[in-house]
Amino acid sequence: MKFKPEEVVAARETVRAVLLPTPQYAWPLLRERLGMTVWVKHENHTPAGAFKVRGGLTYFEALAREQPALRGVISATRGNHGQSVGFGARKYGMAATIVVPRGNSVEKNAAMKALGVTLLEQGDDFQAAREFAIHMAAEQRLHMVPSFHRNLILGVMSCWVEFFESFARGQEPDVLFVPIGQGSGFCAAVAARAHTGAKSKLVAVCSAHATTYLDSFRQRKVVAAPVTTVLADGMACRIADEEPLDILLRNAEEVVAVTDDEVAQAMRVLFADTHNVAEGAGAAALAAAMQQKGRWRGRSVGVALTGGNVDSAVFAQVLSRR
Repeated sequence: MKFKPEEVVAARETVRAVLLPTPQYAWPLLRERLGMTVWVKHENHTPAGAFKVRGGLTYFEALAREQPALRGVISATRGNHGQSVGFGARKYGMAATIVVPRGNSVEKNAAMKALGVTLLEQGDDFQAAREFAIHMAAEQRLHMVPSFHRNLILGVMSCWVEFFESFARGQEPDVLFVPIGQGSGFCAAVAARAHTGAKSKLVAVCSAHATTYLDSFRQRKVVAAPVTTVLADGMACRIADEEPLDILLRNAEEVVAVTDDEVAQAMRVLFADTHNVAEGAGAAALAAAMQQKGRWRGRSVGVALTGGNVDSAVFAQVLSRR
Protein backbone atom coordinates (compact mmCIF):
# COMPACT_ATOMS: atom_id res chain seq x y z
CA MET A 1 0.00 0.00 0.00
CA LYS A 2 1.74 3.12 -1.27
CA PHE A 3 0.82 6.77 -0.86
CA LYS A 4 1.89 9.80 -2.87
CA PRO A 5 3.61 12.57 -0.88
CA GLU A 6 0.77 14.97 -1.67
CA GLU A 7 -1.77 12.48 -0.28
CA VAL A 8 0.16 12.29 2.97
CA VAL A 9 0.38 16.07 3.20
CA ALA A 10 -3.37 16.44 2.62
CA ALA A 11 -4.19 13.75 5.18
CA ARG A 12 -1.97 15.37 7.79
CA GLU A 13 -3.72 18.70 7.19
CA THR A 14 -7.11 17.04 7.68
CA VAL A 15 -5.98 15.50 10.94
CA ARG A 16 -4.11 18.61 12.11
CA ALA A 17 -7.28 20.68 11.76
CA VAL A 18 -8.72 18.69 14.66
CA LEU A 19 -5.78 17.53 16.75
CA LEU A 20 -2.21 18.63 17.28
CA PRO A 21 0.64 16.08 17.18
CA THR A 22 0.37 13.90 20.27
CA PRO A 23 3.29 13.96 22.73
CA GLN A 24 6.01 11.34 22.96
CA TYR A 25 8.49 10.91 25.77
CA ALA A 26 11.37 8.65 26.71
CA TRP A 27 10.24 8.12 30.30
CA PRO A 28 13.19 7.73 32.74
CA LEU A 29 11.42 5.17 34.95
CA LEU A 30 10.70 2.96 31.95
CA ARG A 31 14.38 3.13 30.99
CA GLU A 32 15.36 2.02 34.50
CA ARG A 33 12.78 -0.74 34.55
CA LEU A 34 13.51 -2.21 31.12
CA GLY A 35 17.18 -1.39 30.69
CA MET A 36 16.61 0.43 27.41
CA THR A 37 15.27 3.73 26.11
CA VAL A 38 11.52 3.47 25.62
CA TRP A 39 9.84 6.17 23.52
CA VAL A 40 6.09 6.28 24.21
CA LYS A 41 3.81 7.86 21.61
CA HIS A 42 0.75 9.03 23.54
CA GLU A 43 -2.22 8.36 21.30
CA ASN A 44 -4.34 8.29 24.44
CA HIS A 45 -4.18 12.10 24.18
CA THR A 46 -6.47 12.44 21.12
CA PRO A 47 -10.03 13.85 21.34
CA ALA A 48 -11.39 10.28 21.30
CA GLY A 49 -8.72 8.85 23.58
CA ALA A 50 -7.21 6.59 20.91
CA PHE A 51 -5.33 6.62 17.61
CA LYS A 52 -8.21 5.55 15.41
CA VAL A 53 -9.86 8.98 15.32
CA ARG A 54 -7.14 10.00 12.87
CA GLY A 55 -8.41 7.46 10.33
CA GLY A 56 -12.01 8.48 10.84
CA LEU A 57 -11.17 12.06 9.93
CA THR A 58 -9.50 11.18 6.63
CA TYR A 59 -12.04 8.49 5.74
CA PHE A 60 -15.02 10.79 6.19
CA GLU A 61 -13.33 13.73 4.48
CA ALA A 62 -12.94 11.56 1.38
CA LEU A 63 -16.42 10.08 1.76
CA ALA A 64 -18.07 13.51 1.98
CA ARG A 65 -16.11 14.70 -1.03
CA GLU A 66 -16.81 11.64 -3.17
CA GLN A 67 -20.42 10.98 -2.09
CA PRO A 68 -21.85 14.37 -1.06
CA ALA A 69 -25.44 13.05 -1.00
CA LEU A 70 -24.62 10.26 1.45
CA ARG A 71 -26.38 10.63 4.80
CA GLY A 72 -26.09 7.27 6.59
CA VAL A 73 -23.24 4.91 7.50
CA ILE A 74 -22.85 1.77 9.59
CA SER A 75 -19.87 -0.06 11.06
CA ALA A 76 -18.88 -2.65 13.67
CA THR A 77 -16.42 -2.19 16.50
CA ARG A 78 -15.29 -3.02 20.01
CA GLY A 79 -15.08 0.70 20.70
CA ASN A 80 -12.29 2.89 19.34
CA HIS A 81 -13.12 2.41 15.67
CA GLY A 82 -16.73 3.21 16.55
CA GLN A 83 -15.70 6.46 18.22
CA SER A 84 -13.66 7.26 15.13
CA VAL A 85 -16.71 6.68 12.92
CA GLY A 86 -18.93 8.69 15.24
CA PHE A 87 -16.46 11.56 15.35
CA GLY A 88 -16.04 11.65 11.56
CA ALA A 89 -19.75 11.22 10.82
CA ARG A 90 -20.72 14.04 13.17
CA LYS A 91 -18.11 16.37 11.65
CA TYR A 92 -19.46 15.77 8.13
CA GLY A 93 -23.17 15.72 8.99
CA MET A 94 -23.90 12.01 8.57
CA ALA A 95 -25.96 9.62 10.71
CA ALA A 96 -23.97 6.66 12.04
CA THR A 97 -25.09 3.25 13.32
CA ILE A 98 -22.53 1.21 15.24
CA VAL A 99 -22.85 -2.51 15.97
CA VAL A 100 -21.00 -3.90 19.00
CA PRO A 101 -20.95 -7.44 20.41
CA ARG A 102 -22.95 -8.17 23.53
CA GLY A 103 -21.02 -7.44 26.72
CA ASN A 104 -18.95 -4.69 25.11
CA SER A 105 -17.20 -2.04 27.20
CA VAL A 106 -19.81 0.02 29.03
CA GLU A 107 -17.79 3.22 28.90
CA LYS A 108 -16.80 2.82 25.24
CA ASN A 109 -20.48 2.33 24.42
CA ALA A 110 -21.30 5.50 26.35
CA ALA A 111 -18.58 7.44 24.51
CA MET A 112 -19.97 6.37 21.14
CA LYS A 113 -23.52 7.32 22.12
CA ALA A 114 -22.24 10.74 23.24
CA LEU A 115 -21.03 11.29 19.68
CA GLY A 116 -24.59 10.77 18.43
CA VAL A 117 -24.35 7.25 17.01
CA THR A 118 -27.16 4.69 17.13
CA LEU A 119 -25.70 1.75 19.05
CA LEU A 120 -26.82 -1.84 18.44
CA GLU A 121 -25.64 -4.95 20.31
CA GLN A 122 -25.42 -8.09 18.22
CA GLY A 123 -23.39 -11.30 18.40
CA ASP A 124 -20.89 -12.69 20.87
CA ASP A 125 -17.71 -11.28 19.31
CA PHE A 126 -16.46 -8.66 16.85
CA GLN A 127 -16.71 -10.97 13.83
CA ALA A 128 -20.38 -11.67 14.50
CA ALA A 129 -21.07 -7.96 14.99
CA ARG A 130 -19.28 -7.15 11.74
CA GLU A 131 -21.24 -9.76 9.78
CA PHE A 132 -24.50 -8.33 11.14
CA ALA A 133 -23.42 -4.80 10.18
CA ILE A 134 -22.59 -5.91 6.63
CA HIS A 135 -26.02 -7.55 6.32
CA MET A 136 -27.77 -4.46 7.70
CA ALA A 137 -25.82 -2.19 5.35
CA ALA A 138 -27.09 -4.12 2.34
CA GLU A 139 -30.63 -4.33 3.69
CA GLN A 140 -30.98 -0.64 4.53
CA ARG A 141 -28.65 0.73 1.82
CA LEU A 142 -26.20 2.20 4.30
CA HIS A 143 -22.54 2.80 3.60
CA MET A 144 -20.47 0.19 5.46
CA VAL A 145 -17.36 1.73 7.02
CA PRO A 146 -14.77 -1.06 7.12
CA SER A 147 -12.21 -1.64 9.85
CA PHE A 148 -9.44 -1.63 7.24
CA HIS A 149 -9.31 0.74 4.28
CA ARG A 150 -6.77 2.85 2.43
CA ASN A 151 -8.36 6.11 3.57
CA LEU A 152 -8.26 4.97 7.20
CA ILE A 153 -4.56 4.14 6.84
CA LEU A 154 -3.87 7.61 5.46
CA GLY A 155 -5.09 9.19 8.66
CA VAL A 156 -3.61 6.69 11.09
CA MET A 157 -0.18 6.93 9.49
CA SER A 158 -0.02 10.59 10.53
CA CYS A 159 0.73 9.29 14.04
CA TRP A 160 3.79 7.41 12.87
CA VAL A 161 4.94 10.14 10.50
CA GLU A 162 4.95 12.45 13.54
CA PHE A 163 6.89 9.84 15.47
CA PHE A 164 9.57 9.14 12.88
CA GLU A 165 10.03 12.80 11.89
CA SER A 166 10.77 13.73 15.51
CA PHE A 167 14.16 11.99 15.19
CA ALA A 168 17.17 12.96 13.11
CA ARG A 169 17.56 10.70 10.08
CA GLY A 170 19.14 7.45 11.18
CA GLN A 171 18.48 8.14 14.90
CA GLU A 172 15.04 6.47 15.02
CA PRO A 173 14.47 3.70 17.60
CA ASP A 174 15.92 0.32 16.67
CA VAL A 175 12.51 -1.31 16.83
CA LEU A 176 8.89 -0.25 17.01
CA PHE A 177 6.29 -2.48 18.71
CA VAL A 178 2.83 -2.02 17.18
CA PRO A 179 -0.39 -3.71 18.38
CA ILE A 180 -2.44 -5.45 15.72
CA GLY A 181 -6.19 -5.94 15.88
CA GLN A 182 -7.63 -5.72 12.39
CA GLY A 183 -4.38 -4.29 11.00
CA SER A 184 -4.75 -0.55 10.36
CA GLY A 185 -2.24 0.49 13.04
CA PHE A 186 0.54 -1.81 11.87
CA CYS A 187 -0.02 -1.07 8.17
CA ALA A 188 0.02 2.66 8.94
CA ALA A 189 3.41 2.23 10.64
CA VAL A 190 4.69 0.44 7.54
CA ALA A 191 3.44 3.27 5.30
CA ALA A 192 4.92 5.96 7.55
CA ARG A 193 8.28 4.20 7.67
CA ALA A 194 8.35 4.08 3.87
CA HIS A 195 7.27 7.73 3.60
CA THR A 196 9.92 9.02 6.02
CA GLY A 197 12.73 6.62 5.14
CA ALA A 198 13.04 5.50 8.77
CA LYS A 199 15.01 2.33 9.46
CA SER A 200 13.25 1.04 12.60
CA LYS A 201 12.32 -2.64 12.58
CA LEU A 202 8.60 -3.28 13.03
CA VAL A 203 7.28 -5.94 15.41
CA ALA A 204 3.55 -6.67 15.39
CA VAL A 205 1.93 -7.48 18.73
CA CYS A 206 -1.20 -9.59 19.04
CA SER A 207 -3.05 -10.99 22.02
CA ALA A 208 -2.08 -14.52 23.06
CA HIS A 209 -5.84 -15.04 23.34
CA ALA A 210 -6.61 -13.85 19.78
CA THR A 211 -3.85 -15.25 17.58
CA THR A 212 -5.26 -15.11 14.06
CA TYR A 213 -2.48 -12.80 12.84
CA LEU A 214 0.26 -14.75 14.59
CA ASP A 215 -1.03 -18.06 13.22
CA SER A 216 -1.60 -16.56 9.77
CA PHE A 217 1.90 -15.02 9.79
CA ARG A 218 3.44 -18.39 10.59
CA GLN A 219 1.40 -20.31 8.01
CA ARG A 220 1.47 -17.50 5.43
CA LYS A 221 -2.28 -17.68 4.87
CA VAL A 222 -5.41 -16.59 6.72
CA VAL A 223 -6.01 -18.83 9.71
CA ALA A 224 -8.97 -18.20 12.03
CA ALA A 225 -8.40 -18.42 15.77
CA PRO A 226 -10.74 -18.25 18.76
CA VAL A 227 -10.91 -15.07 20.82
CA THR A 228 -10.73 -15.46 24.59
CA THR A 229 -9.05 -12.25 25.73
CA VAL A 230 -10.98 -10.45 28.45
CA LEU A 231 -8.70 -7.43 28.65
CA ALA A 232 -7.33 -6.55 25.19
CA ASP A 233 -10.65 -6.04 23.43
CA GLY A 234 -9.03 -3.80 20.81
CA MET A 235 -7.11 -6.84 19.53
CA ALA A 236 -10.02 -9.30 19.74
CA CYS A 237 -9.93 -10.28 16.07
CA ARG A 238 -11.02 -13.82 15.09
CA ILE A 239 -10.20 -13.80 11.36
CA ALA A 240 -7.30 -11.89 9.80
CA ASP A 241 -7.96 -9.83 6.67
CA GLU A 242 -5.92 -10.79 3.62
CA GLU A 243 -4.64 -7.31 2.68
CA PRO A 244 -3.13 -6.42 6.08
CA LEU A 245 -1.78 -9.97 6.35
CA ASP A 246 0.07 -9.52 3.06
CA ILE A 247 1.56 -6.26 4.34
CA LEU A 248 2.46 -7.96 7.60
CA LEU A 249 4.21 -10.83 5.81
CA ARG A 250 6.32 -8.43 3.76
CA ASN A 251 7.23 -5.95 6.49
CA ALA A 252 7.13 -7.41 9.99
CA GLU A 253 10.38 -8.37 11.68
CA GLU A 254 8.24 -10.79 13.67
CA VAL A 255 4.87 -11.17 15.37
CA VAL A 256 4.77 -11.68 19.14
CA ALA A 257 1.87 -12.50 21.43
CA VAL A 258 1.22 -11.08 24.88
CA THR A 259 -1.08 -12.59 27.50
CA ASP A 260 -3.75 -10.74 29.41
CA ASP A 261 -1.54 -11.02 32.50
CA GLU A 262 1.34 -9.36 30.63
CA VAL A 263 -1.01 -6.66 29.35
CA ALA A 264 -2.31 -6.02 32.87
CA GLN A 265 1.24 -5.65 34.16
CA ALA A 266 2.02 -3.19 31.36
CA MET A 267 -1.08 -1.17 32.29
CA ARG A 268 0.16 -0.99 35.88
CA VAL A 269 3.66 -0.04 34.76
CA LEU A 270 2.38 2.74 32.51
CA PHE A 271 0.35 4.15 35.36
CA ALA A 272 3.22 3.89 37.87
CA ASP A 273 6.00 5.13 35.59
CA THR A 274 4.16 7.68 33.43
CA HIS A 275 0.85 8.28 35.26
CA ASN A 276 -1.06 7.55 32.07
CA VAL A 277 -4.11 5.31 31.85
CA ALA A 278 -3.98 2.61 29.17
CA GLU A 279 -6.68 0.25 27.99
CA GLY A 280 -5.65 -3.35 27.34
CA ALA A 281 -4.74 -3.01 23.68
CA GLY A 282 -3.20 0.38 24.46
CA ALA A 283 -0.66 -1.29 26.77
CA ALA A 284 0.09 -4.24 24.48
CA ALA A 285 3.10 -2.64 22.78
CA LEU A 286 4.79 -1.98 26.12
CA ALA A 287 3.87 -5.50 27.26
CA ALA A 288 5.74 -6.85 24.24
CA ALA A 289 8.74 -4.60 24.90
CA MET A 290 8.84 -5.89 28.48
CA GLN A 291 8.55 -9.47 27.27
CA GLN A 292 11.32 -8.98 24.70
CA LYS A 293 13.62 -6.77 26.80
CA GLY A 294 16.38 -9.37 26.87
CA ARG A 295 16.72 -9.12 23.10
CA TRP A 296 16.67 -5.31 22.97
CA ARG A 297 18.43 -4.41 26.22
CA GLY A 298 20.57 -1.28 25.87
CA ARG A 299 18.84 -0.31 22.63
CA SER A 300 16.16 2.24 21.80
CA VAL A 301 12.57 1.07 21.26
CA GLY A 302 9.30 2.77 20.39
CA VAL A 303 5.81 1.89 21.58
CA ALA A 304 2.44 3.53 21.17
CA LEU A 305 0.00 3.90 24.01
CA THR A 306 -2.71 3.46 21.41
CA GLY A 307 -5.68 4.16 23.66
CA GLY A 308 -6.77 4.90 27.19
CA ASN A 309 -10.46 3.96 26.93
CA VAL A 310 -10.72 1.38 29.70
CA ASP A 311 -13.76 0.96 31.92
CA SER A 312 -13.20 2.34 35.42
CA ALA A 313 -14.13 -0.95 37.10
CA VAL A 314 -11.75 -2.91 34.86
CA PHE A 315 -8.87 -0.51 35.52
CA ALA A 316 -9.53 -0.63 39.25
CA GLN A 317 -9.30 -4.43 39.15
CA VAL A 318 -6.06 -4.28 37.15
CA LEU A 319 -4.45 -1.85 39.57
CA SER A 320 -5.50 -3.89 42.59
CA ARG A 321 -3.73 -7.02 41.36
CA ARG A 322 -0.02 -7.76 41.35
